[in-house]
Amino acid sequence: MHKNSRKGRFAPCGAVLLAAALGSAALLVALAGCAKKEAREGDLTMWTFVDLHAKFYEAMAERWNEDHPDRQLHITFTNMPYGEMHNKVTMAVQTGKGAPDLVDIEIGQFPNFLKGTVPFLPLNEYLAPYEADVVKSRLEIYGKDGVYYGVPTHVGAMVMYYNTALLEAAGIDYKTIVTWDDFTAAGKKYRAATGKTLTTVDTGGTDWLSLAMAEYGQDWTDEAGRADIKIPSVKKMIEMQAGWIRDGIAACSPGGHIDMETGFANLTAGELAAFPKALWFMSRFVNYMPEMAGVWAIAPCPVFEPGQPRSVGVGGTGTVIFANSKSAALAAEFMAWAKLSWEGNVRIWEELGFDPCNTKVWTDTNVTGDASNKFIAYFKTNPFDTLNQIRNEIGKIRVTQMSPVIGEQMNINVLVGVLQDGGDLAAALSEAQAQIDLEQ
Repeated sequence: MHKNSRKGRFAPCGAVLLAAALGSAALLVALAGCAKKEAREGDLTMWTFVDLHAKFYEAMAERWNEDHPDRQLHITFTNMPYGEMHNKVTMAVQTGKGAPDLVDIEIGQFPNFLKGTVPFLPLNEYLAPYEADVVKSRLEIYGKDGVYYGVPTHVGAMVMYYNTALLEAAGIDYKTIVTWDDFTAAGKKYRAATGKTLTTVDTGGTDWLSLAMAEYGQDWTDEAGRADIKIPSVKKMIEMQAGWIRDGIAACSPGGHIDMETGFANLTAGELAAFPKALWFMSRFVNYMPEMAGVWAIAPCPVFEPGQPRSVGVGGTGTVIFANSKSAALAAEFMAWAKLSWEGNVRIWEELGFDPCNTKVWTDTNVTGDASNKFIAYFKTNPFDTLNQIRNEIGKIRVTQMSPVIGEQMNINVLVGVLQDGGDLAAALSEAQAQIDLEQ
């Protein structure tokens, strides 16, 4: 277990000292000549669990300091493993001691901090200058009772990834796949031509189910946070997937889901030719499967019925500011600008490969038409073409205090029990609901 600390290198304090240990050991960027200065408004601390995020914030803070000579930022970043960091945030909230000024909180953990009195600064006034251009569901996902507490990092729009080489060899044109019935027919044709499965389905994640709920405008929690997983959209998706497995159209993803080394190996081995995943999965292709460049196309997801919305936002990280921070207002103004402005979103796209929340970027041809961009260059289709097709169809599923319990029960009792072990869906859903009810 390690921590990566980075002291922001910002204009007025001179030279930078870089000290890096082996592998993922600590990286310290110290401000020469600043150590003995007293703490002031712009001296901030931030925790994150993704070092690339810290590098992004550091670069944006440098730009902020260039534009705001009288409002300088000096940020010390600490990068920790996911579990350790969220546990430390929980402890800081419980004890009222040791909290940083800013922290990245993963979307699945976010509801844990919205119970009772929220310790974070309300951000509505700081997000307001960008709100008209930002995908609203991404703001709402980090809110409670109309108050926003987190600044989103990306949209996480779910799309379909199609291996055009494999599909074309089997006589399939992915552009003709509009509905799940079309997808099923393509799966049967693909099976007949190749003897292989068209896709894999998850037993360790609920992304497919989120998509189904969004298509029908449903959710497995209500406004009060009460959970009911026995809803038609969930049943339809699992019934369809179980049929695919019986017909040899699909297999269960090795390890439970595709976003892991076994999933990448399956893709490079040509064991599947189509699957839905968020746009942030583009970075997995670029980083772990470079040899497949020029093969994969990105397109809207199929729907059960024509006219249904074709996407849902999946995953994410919300940056919060502790309300008791001595520099809360400055931190909030900076973070809203860094993560929601046009400039910040261009950098989020170009450096992190995330679909930006600010939709102005989606139609800026200087960005979307940049053939030298590694993500645009990799895929056979331009990801922004798909984003613009679905821009008004990106649904959301509530993330509540019950979400971790729902996910656990769906994975163990339902997806594994039905898709992997061949159990009865109605019985599995009833058992999972009973366990969820014990927690409500």
